[in-house]
Amino acid sequence: MLVLVAPGQGAQTPGFLTPWLDLPGAADRVAAWSDAIGLDLAHYGTQADADAIRDTAVAQPLLVAAGILSASALGDVTPGAVAGHSVGEFTAASFAGVLDDTTALQLVRKRGLAMAEAAAITQTGMAALLGGDPEVTVPHLEKLGLTPANVNGAGQIVAAGTLEELAALEADKPEGVRRVVPLKVAGAFHTRHMAPAVATLEEAAAGLAPADPTVTYVSNKDGRTVATGAEIVSRLVGQVANPVRWDLCMETFQELGVTALIEVCPGGTLTGIAKRALPGVKTLALKTPDDLDAARALIAEATEATA
Repeated sequence: MLVLVAPGQGAQTPGFLTPWLDLPGAADRVAAWSDAIGLDLAHYGTQADADAIRDTAVAQPLLVAAGILSASALGDVTPGAVAGHSVGEFTAASFAGVLDDTTALQLVRKRGLAMAEAAAITQTGMAALLGGDPEVTVPHLEKLGLTPANVNGAGQIVAAGTLEELAALEADKPEGVRRVVPLKVAGAFHTRHMAPAVATLEEAAAGLAPADPTVTYVSNKDGRTVATGAEIVSRLVGQVANPVRWDLCMETFQELGVTALIEVCPGGTLTGIAKRALPGVKTLALKTPDDLDAARALIAEATEATA
């Protein structure tokens, strides 16, 4: 059983969209999306530097556009399940037919702007903790005033909070944590600091008419599958200020019988976690179009096994 997943903010690197724009029709699609959301996606995906694409209002639609573009390059694929990490949930909602491509990008553009505004209120950030036991780490974070904003599985937790709280974490690591690695994000996402963005996104989503998913959709909120488009959109809105439970998503993948996992562009982060947390599952990250043939072969293998 194939699971198609989409990465979250922090996965972007300068120029990562460049090779994808050479695919037939890709540049035109990206230009149309850019017009629809008022943001030059091609510029930011090919020419902008790391600081420019770190901007939340830029990074989020850029990642969703890249995910949709790379997934469509795979051809006619029907995965057994889809999921996305944080903003990648919008990409997954597009995969599942809940939102059309343009609507997903328009909504995520508003999400990015709202989260950037919320992040500007207080200087906040996020950092990945490498190593440690979650039962020890989580209480330690809470003692420092930090939130375990991403519980990613395979022993990886991402802490979020003010820059002062993160500095205190660096000076006072939980037992067993080897390193604290700052992430390329501009705020404490999936924490109370994002509450103002939730209200903005609720208003933006109010007029949507989402379709029910055509494939199994797994939610970051609790790792559960969600059967209606209305509930998926409601979760997309609330998830801005709720922790991402990617560990629970992977548990659901296992329960569904996952045998292969493909991460769309800019892939690498989620496949890295899956290699540690889902032993025996074949993984592939779409980094450039050079990875497409291997991805199609893995899809064919997974489809044949399911049949």
